[in-house]
Amino acid sequence: MRKALIVGIDYYQHINQLSGCVNDAHSVHATLERHADGTINFADPKMLVGTSSSNLVSRQLLKESVRELFRDDADIALFYFSGHGYLEDTGGFLCSSDSTNGDDGLSLTEVMTMANNSPARNKVIILDSCHSGTAGNNPNVTQFAEIKDGITILAASTANQYARETPGGGSGVFTDLFVDALNGAAANLVGEITPGSVYAHVDQSLGPWAQRPVFKTNVKTFVSLRRAEPPITLPDLQALMSIFPTPDYKLPLNPSFEPERTEQQKADPNVPAPDPANNATFKILQNYVKVNLARPVDAPHMWHAAMESKSCELTVLGQHYWKLVNDRLI
Repeated sequence: MRKALIVGIDYYQHINQLSGCVNDAHSVHATLERHADGTINFADPKMLVGTSSSNLVSRQLLKESVRELFRDDADIALFYFSGHGYLEDTGGFLCSSDSTNGDDGLSLTEVMTMANNSPARNKVIILDSCHSGTAGNNPNVTQFAEIKDGITILAASTANQYARETPGGGSGVFTDLFVDALNGAAANLVGEITPGSVYAHVDQSLGPWAQRPVFKTNVKTFVSLRRAEPPITLPDLQALMSIFPTPDYKLPLNPSFEPERTEQQKADPNVPAPDPANNATFKILQNYVKVNLARPVDAPHMWHAAMESKSCELTVLGQHYWKLVNDRLI
């Protein structure tokens, strides 16, 4: 069972209104609900959106919903929040629609208590709010995080930073990148997207001078948040061992691997005709090059390597995946 609680609050009764958090919540909901192939990922994620005085997210509703999320022994319990955040010397808070000054919202200490005590095997907390990087910190010893086994926190900014919106408003920069990551930008070669790969994508995309995302985790292995369309087929990936007998093997090539010929090459008796078996292997090799699994040796492109009877080899990434195939992990 995979459970998700997705919260976006634009409407606030007593503090400044926001404009993009509800849209962010809907984007996350739409992306998380199904994998790229259309199969169910998080079945019927619960949505809480604060849009008006008649449709607000109170502190009590927010707290009870978080408690309900973490109550069961789910395989994964994911909490996403987009809205105002508040920080004071006693810790951080998620501002509900009825917050008056920030510290009467749902405290991150309460959220972490519920997550730490949850029987769910994996707890993932994703916060797109100002000061969200304080989640998991001990207010008395802020340089240390207190998170139990199975918890991952991904926050839009550090404890002392504000979470930016995209130019013109409408959505958060962090959530835009988060959704982009879930849609495949952070997928590995088998299409799996983990919290770690999401963080790497967000961190790299923001650059060194923007708000800094925060990543905290205490897990033995990362859970997959979503499956995207893999950039290479599984049979091609599993063919690594049959094409390269060892990880450091240099595969000799010759013109028979290349299926295309110019008229001059066709008339040249020294240029062998295309070989169907080699052509099929060469097609896979070209797919490897596209995803940085293989590269030509002493040639600018695979075409030159084949026509000049040179070779190709696995990259460091290719050797890593060769070992995964060899160990029957793929």
